[in-house]
Amino acid sequence: MEHVTIDIGASSGKILSGKLVDGRLECQVVYRFPNGYAEKDGHLVWDVDGLFHQTLLGLQEARRQGINPSTIAIDTWGCDYVLLDEQGMRVGDAIAYRDHRTEHVGCPIPWPELYRRCGIQHLSFNTIYQLLALKAEHPEQLDQAFHLLMIPDYLAWRLTEVMHQEYTNATTTSLVDAQARNWDMGIIARLGLPGRLFKPLVQPGTVYGPLSKAVEKVTGMQSTVIAAPSHDTASAVLGSPLRPGSAFLSSGTWSLLGTVADRPYLGGDAMRENFTNEGGYRGTIRLLRNLMGTWMLQRIRKEWDDTLSFPDLADAARTSGGFPSVVDIEDERFLAPESMVGQVRSACKESGQPVPESLGELARCIYHSLAVGYRKAIGRLARITGKDFTHLAIVGGGSKDQYLCQLTADETGLEVTAGPDEGTAYGNLLCQMIECGEIRDMAEAGNILRNSIDTKTYRRNQK
Repeated sequence: MEHVTIDIGASSGKILSGKLVDGRLECQVVYRFPNGYAEKDGHLVWDVDGLFHQTLLGLQEARRQGINPSTIAIDTWGCDYVLLDEQGMRVGDAIAYRDHRTEHVGCPIPWPELYRRCGIQHLSFNTIYQLLALKAEHPEQLDQAFHLLMIPDYLAWRLTEVMHQEYTNATTTSLVDAQARNWDMGIIARLGLPGRLFKPLVQPGTVYGPLSKAVEKVTGMQSTVIAAPSHDTASAVLGSPLRPGSAFLSSGTWSLLGTVADRPYLGGDAMRENFTNEGGYRGTIRLLRNLMGTWMLQRIRKEWDDTLSFPDLADAARTSGGFPSVVDIEDERFLAPESMVGQVRSACKESGQPVPESLGELARCIYHSLAVGYRKAIGRLARITGKDFTHLAIVGGGSKDQYLCQLTADETGLEVTAGPDEGTAYGNLLCQMIECGEIRDMAEAGNILRNSIDTKTYRRNQK
């Protein structure tokens, strides 16, 4: 039995196929495409029609390679959404979370109450603030809308003509009751948002249905679309080689660092430390922090010389003479600056540290700052949960960055394992296989994952 994952991040997307062979998960990328936002009418906007078009091209390419999957599942980033009217026509644009429209949006619900009910880290781009910004700027769009679909919900609807709102991605909105695991309609009513937009949430494993006749004709596939953990971090955690004492780090454009819990943490410590309780697979909670990730390096590269590779940046950082300055990677000044170079330099100057001038000094500053941010987040996580962490599993693109992984081991003192870099795809595929009955349970999925991947281990260098 073969399966396909549609895995789309903020900067790129890919289509992967996977199947079980002799107790191992064989996974291959069959199609890649770029993603990004563009400015339109003063806002940063996703091309969601373009994403759907690329999805179809990827499925066509998979079919050309002889792949006719039993199931297909989608995961993407969180927080962003598409509004549709009663006829299914899009209302307004899908505005990107890095847009500045939410910078000064206030919420009428006191933060302690909102956290106790929804348990989501305060980030200016959370969907709750995006909807409040839309209500202030274009209330007519909310009046016209009958459906709110997160990005993977939207793509699944385009593939099947069936609408669902999947739980793991919905939790990024800060509108889901963390205990009840469904929309908090009391919060939604108090915000003056149309209740009709919010339907009962479905869990990962829910069947959307077969590909629509139109999509079947275009792709040549006869497949069923199911809901994976559609927030990419939820899939990445499922694809992480965790063990007792593990924390996880999904490392890419964002750094998502946390642990898997069996309940939400909604008390004072978690709220004070601004941790998030996002939904996971089969009733689990991802207790984590959203931290800046390789986005900062991406922007430095784009400003300095976009022909540079990430290994080039790591090499430059290594030769910087151990440049000492660090910045706070949780500072929202790094979210979408006009100049990342300028903001890093300003932050160092304002804090009385040496100001990075060369490319190597800038890269070293960011790399070191990421590792310091991870150490601090793990310390906070230990205080909240009362757990002692001995191991950090890094998955995602950042797991291939040996320099960052070694710095992380040096800074945290934990044993660090890196890989798989396609952790999100592995998790998505494992969910499909469990739901199809090919894999009995999570324990078997964990054994298959360990048999299927190669990891590299890092330990603190002895000085």
